Amino acid sequence: MTQANAASLSHQKPPLRPVKLGPPDVTVERRNDGAIILRSPHPLRPYPKNITERLVHWANVAPNRVFLAQRDTSGGWRTLTYAQTLASVRSIATALLQRDLSPERPIAILSGNDIEHALLGLAAMHVGIPYAPISVPYSLMSQDFGKLKSIISILTPGLVFAANGKAFARAIATTVPADVEVAVTANPPADRKTTPFAALTATLPTAAVDAAHGKVGPDTIAKFLFTSGSTGQPKGVINTQLMLCANQSMISAGLAFIRDEPPVLVDWPPWNHTFGGNHDFGMVLDNGGSFYIDEGRPLPGAIEATVRNLRDIAPTIYLNVPKGFEMLLPFMRSDVVLRERFFSRLKVMFYAGASLAQHVRDELQEIAVATTGERIIFISSLGSTETAPAAIACSWESEHAGNIGLPLPGVELKLAPRDGKLEARMRGPNITPGYWRAPQITAEAFDDEGFYKIGDALKFADPTDPAKGLLFDGRLAEDFKLGTGTWVSVGPLRAAFIAHFAPLVRDVVIAGADRDEVTALVFPDLDACRKLILDLPADTGPAELLADPRVTTEFARRLSTLAAASRGSSTQVCRITLLTTPPSLDIGEMTDKGSINQRAVLANRAGLVEELYAAVPSRHIIVATSPQAAKAS
Repeated sequence: MTQANAASLSHQKPPLRPVKLGPPDVTVERRNDGAIILRSPHPLRPYPKNITERLVHWANVAPNRVFLAQRDTSGGWRTLTYAQTLASVRSIATALLQRDLSPERPIAILSGNDIEHALLGLAAMHVGIPYAPISVPYSLMSQDFGKLKSIISILTPGLVFAANGKAFARAIATTVPADVEVAVTANPPADRKTTPFAALTATLPTAAVDAAHGKVGPDTIAKFLFTSGSTGQPKGVINTQLMLCANQSMISAGLAFIRDEPPVLVDWPPWNHTFGGNHDFGMVLDNGGSFYIDEGRPLPGAIEATVRNLRDIAPTIYLNVPKGFEMLLPFMRSDVVLRERFFSRLKVMFYAGASLAQHVRDELQEIAVATTGERIIFISSLGSTETAPAAIACSWESEHAGNIGLPLPGVELKLAPRDGKLEARMRGPNITPGYWRAPQITAEAFDDEGFYKIGDALKFADPTDPAKGLLFDGRLAEDFKLGTGTWVSVGPLRAAFIAHFAPLVRDVVIAGADRDEVTALVFPDLDACRKLILDLPADTGPAELLADPRVTTEFARRLSTLAAASRGSSTQVCRITLLTTPPSLDIGEMTDKGSINQRAVLANRAGLVEELYAAVPSRHIIVATSPQAAKAS
């Protein structure tokens, strides 16, 4: 072998672990009005008329396979097989049929992911009773229960469930009418009559369950999911059986390997969100896999539970938000057992919900290669609560984070020109018929051809070749014009800002509508900022920390280099202020999944915005030096 050949081989990429995915094909229709229609040329595979047909199927085909698992109080894994799950579902469904529940009197679930939650939701769907899993922070973190009151008012539930009655007692007393039945797994509230969950599971199943199940069809409402409100107030999204079933067929078309190898998930995303409750849970149910409920979270003090679970259980596909992958990195670096177990049979790493930082993706691949000698495919998708959620997905390895791929089979994607961007609109069997008890909002959500307006702008990864996939190009509701008439595309600028300041910034809100320049309100990562000051006392508060010259100097340096690299006023952040208080859930600044409502932050912190634009900046404002000075530094 020549030296040139040896050098060439030494620079070859490690092999990609083999995995069967869907074909990256697309047809393109360009209309005279500038709209572009993208479709998959492949037909959607047949799917059942209701989602729990798959539970019945797997209870017959693989009765002893573990379906659901979660840790018990002793730390061991409590498991239910498919046969055991179906038996419990039929008992609970019998009890539900005795309660005159319906779309007008559905079930509301206040507590988070656990086996009882899963059984109750499956039982309800099995006999055509809608249920609504509701964000836990609305009950446990909120002080005024404003969002929970609104949701209960929209739903008018006939049954409310909370796993721990004592923990949810105040929320129930404040928001749930006295004549509504409340069921709990344990610790019933002292001042409220409740039904033990065990009484539901102890009900003897009857033939009425099978008769009711036989009537559950595509148009039956399966659940109501309330949107997180990142750009508006939460709305009750109708999820039909058609949406859930068709979407699982779409998902398995993109992740084709899950049809041949039942997926094993270690999964935390909350079931009141479409990502965790529809996409992930449905994927396991549809394909006869095993769902290990992860009680951890991508938060300091909570990520350790996820690490513990991943040391126990090797997933075949790992799905998480970008912050979750980022917080796993230090554990992956230091824990040999963790990374060997995690990568042992992993086929795909999948992120959704936000943009993944390039350095996070690259380091995870480096760890995968060091551990296994192979790269693991890292892919993403795009959808929403209204799309069930999967609509667009990537089915190939992309060197750069952010490619969301192409429309899945059955989905029509319209890219409609709007204000210099391409607005994404979608049509297909996975799209919601609308919002519960909100006809006006429903009408406004669709265009005259029946395409749902998702609110995102997209662009082609390669304008000359649509088959190379699509990139997220911002939320249209967040974009604004400067006083000069120049459009500011908030989504890409926000992502670039966070990447440039990593790991010092958790999130950022871009300001500047009708102003002469762009500024920003910054939510710092306090733990990362503390590492800039080696001798910092442990009891130093956020205000003192963020006022320290070593912190402000580093932010000023990075702000100036970011400004120096910008191409114009729409991408040049001129001033920032570091926020000492986190975004508030109660006043709508933060959604329960941790995303920022930009409009709410700007409205609630209008005084700080004015400080950013003062003729003479206060000492709290960090100002970028001129691009020339920044380049010189």
